[in-house]
Amino acid sequence: MASITIGTIKEIKDNENRVGLTPRGAKELVADGHKVLIQAGAGLGAGFSDAEYTAAGAQMMGSAEEVVKAIDILVKVKEPLKEEYPLLKLMNGKTLYTYLHLSGVDPELTTHLLNEKITGVAYETVQDEHGGLPLLKPMSEIAGVLAIQYAGEYLQKKYHGRGTTLGEITGVDRSHVVVIGAGVVGLKSAQTAAGMGSKVTLFDIKKEMLNRAEEHLHQYLGAHLMSHVTLEISTPESVNKALSTADVLVGAVLIPGKKAPSVVNAEQVKMIPNGAVVVDVAIDQGGCIEGAHATTHSDPIYEIDGKIFCCVANMPGQVAYQSTQALTNATLPYLRQMAKAASVLEGMKQDPGFLRGLNTYNGKITFRAVADDLNRVGDYEEMGV
Repeated sequence: MASITIGTIKEIKDNENRVGLTPRGAKELVADGHKVLIQAGAGLGAGFSDAEYTAAGAQMMGSAEEVVKAIDILVKVKEPLKEEYPLLKLMNGKTLYTYLHLSGVDPELTTHLLNEKITGVAYETVQDEHGGLPLLKPMSEIAGVLAIQYAGEYLQKKYHGRGTTLGEITGVDRSHVVVIGAGVVGLKSAQTAAGMGSKVTLFDIKKEMLNRAEEHLHQYLGAHLMSHVTLEISTPESVNKALSTADVLVGAVLIPGKKAPSVVNAEQVKMIPNGAVVVDVAIDQGGCIEGAHATTHSDPIYEIDGKIFCCVANMPGQVAYQSTQALTNATLPYLRQMAKAASVLEGMKQDPGFLRGLNTYNGKITFRAVADDLNRVGDYEEMGV
């Protein structure tokens, strides 16, 4: 693919202000010899004008349909919504590069990807040489901070909460933030909450994850703030004890590409004091707390048994400029690698970790966890993923 056409369109998910390509990213692709198409207004929510894209060498198009008809690779932020499924019919044999979350969203999306033989490359399953998730990490860090900000907002009395704030109140009387999962989201949530003065209990099932978390948190928080943090192996007994005094519960459990496991059931939710806030950051992958379902920026919360649930599926869309910059910094090198190779697949095969981002190809599911979760093992084809 000496020269191909790459494009991005305006995101339509509720208050999703991010965009798949920044003007800088467009400029680099144009410099590589590719044609770049941008739907007019696609970057406005993230602070990027059409004029900036034009100056970068991109061509502006009036509609998403015009972009999709002309591209070889479509770069997005979020998975296509039902309203965008007609666009997929224009993408037969083309490549979609975005967050897909196929195990956690409408199963019909996978059917469309297979029917149109779309090469679906999912940001969330690309791995680096250490097994990390380089295209998910920047958004996870942002979501970890935002989870605590949302919790602080909805603890206010006007949201039927306790009328308290995160952090220190009087003496040892601190708000208690329980975080389940010591990965990127959990670490950032714990760090943010402790930095605000809250008492934090961070759980994980793996001792090595807690050891890594302790080292990380001590580096950022210091000895004084670390005294607010307890790190524990997750057991039913230890989790139940923490939940009984929780002001905030953050669900931050992730298995790459797979539906999130349930780590807090309905009976445990009842143990949490009334007025507490539950933030399930794993909601893109189906959620890890029973009762959680995806909410939007326009309608972010609902109540179960006196607890306020906040499960916004695209939290980083609230800080679109920073999020888009961080996302493009991570995704662009992989995009350029795909674009300069003889084919998308050949470009991905140069890096086994990048190949793990391949979720659908030529009418087949190519990521086993997705096939298992969707009960479509018959549609699975081994691609070295």
